[in-house]
Amino acid sequence: MVIDLLTSHASVRKYKDIPLSKEDVQELVSAGQHAASSHFVQAYSVIHVTDQDKREQLAKLASNKSQFLSAGAVLVFCADYARLEKAAALHNRKIDYSHAENMLVGAIDVALFAQNVAIAAESKGYGICYIGGIRNAPAEISDLLGLPDGVAPMFAMSIGVPNEANEVKPRLPVEAILHENSYDTAKYDDLLPAYDQTMHDYYLNRGSNQKDTAWSIQMADFLAEPRRTHMKEFLAKRGFTFK
Repeated sequence: MVIDLLTSHASVRKYKDIPLSKEDVQELVSAGQHAASSHFVQAYSVIHVTDQDKREQLAKLASNKSQFLSAGAVLVFCADYARLEKAAALHNRKIDYSHAENMLVGAIDVALFAQNVAIAAESKGYGICYIGGIRNAPAEISDLLGLPDGVAPMFAMSIGVPNEANEVKPRLPVEAILHENSYDTAKYDDLLPAYDQTMHDYYLNRGSNQKDTAWSIQMADFLAEPRRTHMKEFLAKRGFTFK
């Protein structure tokens, strides 16, 4: 069942040395294109990085050598308004994608598209991992991949034949995510400590990289300081000025 596939997801970071063919990648991307798209703008593109030198540079820029160099395929997902500019030019029209709403549309479109690619890949027995490290050096990666104005890299994805089987991380209980009619913060007083205990037990007992911690303290540490503060300036230079 599809639900079984979705609930069995675990990120894969070690792959066997088996490349995906271009035909394999095209099939996955085609499946990705059938995701929903706001007003059908399809404001996304993906770069399939097959050049070994570019892979090595990506690995360095994104600080992720193991995945970029070992995966069967490396894809860089981008929010894309350059193609929409070309579409408008066919009618001697210009578009304005500088507003915050258009950045949100592009980011949501590319995320939905990528998740379809991920599900398609996993349905064929591949493993995948999203790589946000692309945003560590978005300007340099844009130059490396020849991205024009109106196109911004959002994240990468490694895909390949898994060389390891990771345990599925316990998610927050549905009750913590699902609210009925109005938002309920009071329930977190009980749900979050219980989830912390679940995650603490998971981290201590999983097959590798055991650690003595819990979810809430990790989130507190992760979100205590601003991260990737260069992104606003980078996006503005690509034409996304958040008017």
